[in-house]
Amino acid sequence: MKLVISTPKDGKSYQIEIDNQKARPLLGTKIGNEVEGSPLGLTGYTLQVTGGTDKDGFPMRKDLHGTERKRLLLTKGTGLKKAKHGERRKKTIRGNIIAEDLAQINLKVLQAGQKEIPELLGLTPAEEAKPEQAETKTQETQAGA
Repeated sequence: MKLVISTPKDGKSYQIEIDNQKARPLLGTKIGNEVEGSPLGLTGYTLQVTGGTDKDGFPMRKDLHGTERKRLLLTKGTGLKKAKHGERRKKTIRGNIIAEDLAQINLKVLQAGQKEIPELLGLTPAEEAKPEQAETKTQETQAGA
């Protein structure tokens, strides 16, 4: 199971892979609920569940209660791209409760701990790799010109 932890303070997100045993404290929580970060290795952090997707890529939706998938007639919101005015589409959506068959859970930091997330998890944010790639491309284009 993947966890995507976003920090609104600096706009960075961190993705980690955890086994289902470590994700047990998250099972049964709804979108919008707060969870402690200690069982996930983030001591001192308070996190909020913001969504997720199941193993087949269907997104969770806050207003659909339960853990199962349903086909809903939607006009706007999660799981539906912008439609024409008055258009409704039938889409498969996942419920708002975290279950074992989710592939990804999205979390937002509400209260930070004393240490930074990369220190606790031994990670680097994906966004830091992007500027390096951009610099090498500009150097290549300047050398070729």
